[in-house]
Amino acid sequence: MREQSGRSLIEIIGVLAIGAIMISATYSIYHSTNEKQKRLIASEELKDIAQKTKTLLEYSGYKPVSVDYLIEAGVINNDRAPAGGDDWSVTSNFEGTEFSINLTGLSFEECAYFTTKKFDWVTHISVNEYESNDSSFCMKSGDNTLSFFAQ
Repeated sequence: MREQSGRSLIEIIGVLAIGAIMISATYSIYHSTNEKQKRLIASEELKDIAQKTKTLLEYSGYKPVSVDYLIEAGVINNDRAPAGGDDWSVTSNFEGTEFSINLTGLSFEECAYFTTKKFDWVTHISVNEYESNDSSFCMKSGDNTLSFFAQ
């Protein structure tokens, strides 16, 4: 009798299972790295917006600001939110001495990241309208609102 040198069905399924596990792990690592990169870029964009807004407020005599005003002044190029959803704003108090960058539509993970990250330009943070510097007020369901206040 002749010996057969083919693979059994169980061996093929095992190889496919190992391949699926490797692909899943690779995707997970890619997704995690991609999210970290997005948050790092958003952090840098927020810092840049804050610095330019502060300079603009000092230069313009502390007039109230908005996203549209920042676009007109050339501080930012478009109204795309640095993080979260599309609805975001920059507001200043009546005197123009303090301003806030307000992000809406943040996921729980984004909310937790930005509340625990220490920004040197931020005086205090409001999470879902509660002043806080930790993620205890971030909602697990998402759609969180964060306000970064600066002077």
